[in-house]
Amino acid sequence: MTGAAIPSAVEVADLRREFTVGRGAAARTLTALDGLSLSVGAGTVHGLLGPNGAGKTTLCKILSTTLLPTSGTARVLGHDVEAEPREVRRSIGLVLGGDRGLYARLSARQNLELWGALYGLHGRALDTRMTDLLARVGLSDRADERVGGFSRGMKQRLHLARGLIGDARVLLLDEPTTGMDPVAAGDFRDFVGALRAEGRTVLITTHDMAQAEAVCDQVTLIDRGRVLTSGDPRELARELSGGQRVEAHAVPEAVAAEIAGLPAVTVVLRTDGGQLCVDTASPDTTREVLVRLARAGVSTIRTGPPGLEELYLRVVGGRKMRVAA
Repeated sequence: MTGAAIPSAVEVADLRREFTVGRGAAARTLTALDGLSLSVGAGTVHGLLGPNGAGKTTLCKILSTTLLPTSGTARVLGHDVEAEPREVRRSIGLVLGGDRGLYARLSARQNLELWGALYGLHGRALDTRMTDLLARVGLSDRADERVGGFSRGMKQRLHLARGLIGDARVLLLDEPTTGMDPVAAGDFRDFVGALRAEGRTVLITTHDMAQAEAVCDQVTLIDRGRVLTSGDPRELARELSGGQRVEAHAVPEAVAAEIAGLPAVTVVLRTDGGQLCVDTASPDTTREVLVRLARAGVSTIRTGPPGLEELYLRVVGGRKMRVAA
């Protein structure tokens, strides 16, 4: 990649966070972040991917100053999260999702009004800001209804508006599409693209591989508090795979088992729709898979490069991962 390096909006170095559970002789230490280092370029969308318990939410809490690290450093727009917490809080918007941070007995507008006041917004400036954000997240017609009656997806959209009420330059979005229907999730992609166009930095934690591949400039895969790999999602998938994905329908179980046993087949999945998905590690293996499918009379076959989901399964989920029909 050529050109000037993008300055970092978030810089994490050798970050460690430990928790002590139990008491006395039964006490033990759990490590949520284990020397994690990460750099998020200013004005980019960065995805943080990993299984439950990988440390994603812990990192967001440290970056938002709601949790202190055990050791290491974390900076947001150059401000240290421990030494300069006020400056960090003025710069960020945190979206944790679910019911956390919303008041069920208040309307959507009243929730935003409360949070806006905490950022020092009042009067016409606050009214204008609320009206704009409610429109952006598609809640203008429900603005004066109590949040307690909202669906989970509507609450998630209100969370996004709340995260922007202070005009944050850095957005921390923890599972932002949880509970959203496909239409709302598609709107979210446009929403994130608009944030990028405004020069904002977005750090997203997610399990939604398709969403991450669609909106993220960079992704980082973490597990057990450590970085496994990081880079452009499409380039990572190509570089780490060394092969292709083969998708086929109506594959006999015996043939699928034979293919799964090939030494250079890395991931085998069978979807709910009966589709067999095979990741191969080399062109020769791809040819062997295609030959076996053809001999079995399978005619509906598609090949192509692996995506982010395949990379995730390989790096985090392990080889030869199978999902039963």
